[in-house]
Amino acid sequence: MPFSPDHGTSRPQGARRLPAAIAAGVMAIAAVSLAPRPATADAPWLDVSEDGYVAFTVPAAYVEANVGQVAQLNVEGNFGPSFAWADYGLTRRGDVWSGAIGPLKPGLYSYQVTGDDTKGLKDPTNSTGVASKPLWSTFFVPGDPVRLLADVPQGQGGKVETLTYRARQQERSALVWTPPGYAPRGPKAYPVLYLQPGDGGSAGDWLDLGRAKQILDNLAAHKAIEPMVVAISDAGGTDDDLRRAVAGRYRVLRDPAHQAIAGIGGGGARAVRAALTRPERFAYAGSFSGLPVDGLGRALHRHPKLLRLYTGNVTDPAYNATYRLTKALERARVGYEFDGVNPDAGGNWNAWQENLIDFLPRLFRPVRDHGPSDGHGPLKGEFTPPAPGTTPTPFVTADGFVTFETTTAFTGAQQVKVWANWAPNGSWLRVPATRAGDRWRVTVGPLDPWFYYYQLIVDGVSAKDASNPTRVTSEPNWSTFFVPGKRARLLSDVPAGQGGKVESMTYRSTVADADRTALVWTPPGYDPNRAEPYPVFYLQHGSGQSYTDWVEMGRAKQILDHRFLDGDLVPMVVVMGNGNVPDFGKELLENIVPAARAHYHVSSDPSQQALAGLSMGGVQTFGVLKAHPGRFAYIGVFSGWFGDEAGVDAAAINKGTKLLRLYVGDRTDFVYPFFTASLATLDRLGIRYEFDGVTPGPHGWDVWQKNLIDLTPRLFKR
Repeated sequence: MPFSPDHGTSRPQGARRLPAAIAAGVMAIAAVSLAPRPATADAPWLDVSEDGYVAFTVPAAYVEANVGQVAQLNVEGNFGPSFAWADYGLTRRGDVWSGAIGPLKPGLYSYQVTGDDTKGLKDPTNSTGVASKPLWSTFFVPGDPVRLLADVPQGQGGKVETLTYRARQQERSALVWTPPGYAPRGPKAYPVLYLQPGDGGSAGDWLDLGRAKQILDNLAAHKAIEPMVVAISDAGGTDDDLRRAVAGRYRVLRDPAHQAIAGIGGGGARAVRAALTRPERFAYAGSFSGLPVDGLGRALHRHPKLLRLYTGNVTDPAYNATYRLTKALERARVGYEFDGVNPDAGGNWNAWQENLIDFLPRLFRPVRDHGPSDGHGPLKGEFTPPAPGTTPTPFVTADGFVTFETTTAFTGAQQVKVWANWAPNGSWLRVPATRAGDRWRVTVGPLDPWFYYYQLIVDGVSAKDASNPTRVTSEPNWSTFFVPGKRARLLSDVPAGQGGKVESMTYRSTVADADRTALVWTPPGYDPNRAEPYPVFYLQHGSGQSYTDWVEMGRAKQILDHRFLDGDLVPMVVVMGNGNVPDFGKELLENIVPAARAHYHVSSDPSQQALAGLSMGGVQTFGVLKAHPGRFAYIGVFSGWFGDEAGVDAAAINKGTKLLRLYVGDRTDFVYPFFTASLATLDRLGIRYEFDGVTPGPHGWDVWQKNLIDLTPRLFKR
């Protein structure tokens, strides 16, 4: 099968399909093993496992009845790096569209279903909603890092009610949280926090997306905050009229020492301005991803009791504005606190939830800790990628932020996305770019050190990033880039001159009736005249791929070079042939193997021969094992399946095989059901094998690179 993400994604125009014979076998098994849940009218579209894997099953009939027929169906949500908004495609299987992604980090996620990039759908089986975004639903992935976002036991939390008031001759409303035990009458009065959404948002966003009630309830239950009243206004609603309305309705303190204000984006800018220009009203202020603060003038000499600033990482649009504000405050000698740069989130609700959790305990009480949150870093300067038209594509920073920029070829496009393997464990997500003059640009990250591949999706059609010289022969629209780091050491280039060599080997294929090519890796110091021939490892690609993919996408050369230099690899020759033939066994044994022996000093002893392949190549490897047991003493199968067991000689396989080691991705690898069925077959036949355990990741190169890293040191060793 191809490395192209054909499971959990919609296939872009021009993508390759499975050969008919393989496709027929896949579909036959899928009909039994991969059938999604029945598409009943009320069956949930969304399933979230305990370990954070998320699966969608959307009835095609519902989609067609509501938005018409669609060529592709995506789930859009905050699934991207730093919780950026991104989408992944669902695959049509029978009467449903389905797909899976994960594991997702603990947190609150929002999503909608979209057909053909323009036809939005609300999940009718999910009762959650977002008032300001009618098509959105939400789901919660629990975990210790987000325990303060979980619901408290019923009856133990505070109350939220709507406060209606008049402002500028118009009727307006706010949402008001009162703490557990709040009494409208009595000697105790409460301080007040005025909480604002960002521009274009609504008060309800702080409940639907910010989990403000859960945060307040949990902090109150742990006595981590002073009992207070929290008034959540619509954008621009923190004016004298709202303050009078709150004072008239609730038992609150009115002096500035017991008044606080905070907000997001434009709301954060208004909070800063209010604290600096109206100190007689607000002693506490918080700016969450605050946008530029204009019109401060002489107000910068004001000194609120607390002015605390927050920003996400460089993907946060407020990152540079926050830096400039800190410099302005320092020049004016106005005291402020900075929570540090959030490394894991940009300008989104996942960051603002953390901001609120940090800000609330600092209000109306003595606080000893005035530094940044754990793990948050310094704000060293503005983020300034190269000017438009000069960006190396992509531009990768030392800390893993990647900026993509198109050429001017797509000036007239309506939508541009970057589709890459940057979802959890290497799944594929598309992140939208924004216009930057006559180009499109987006910054994504931070990405873990690893090897990445991507293509542009322009108005729904895939396109090559013409500015990136890397290429993938079998998939011309893909480009690649590398984020260095310890995690990716085995995928990095070794110093020049220290690695092995990759050469092309031409051979005649009697099966294809054509001259064909294989790529061959020889180890450093390869000696064609040494007395003992080298062991030989035949490494096969998947469907839709060819002999170039293990080098261009699988990083086979880098992996083999490092393993050899680390002393983990027996000196061997690795042959990467073309497996796109109807009879692979014949092609391998009658064409590829004889050519390798003619061109290289390799052994013909079965104990010195190995065979492995991914997906279709794994199926082919199993086929050779069954038809020719003992011809290859070492066998590896990556995301493949055993298939028909008729006529299998288990005793001959066990006798002639020194190592049969199997690999598969997690539940996002669509081969997983076939693979697990194969294990049962092997057990039933009594065939000995090793299973490496589930490799986290989908049916893609992130998994197969790890499989090759694990397998190669095990070959040709006693």
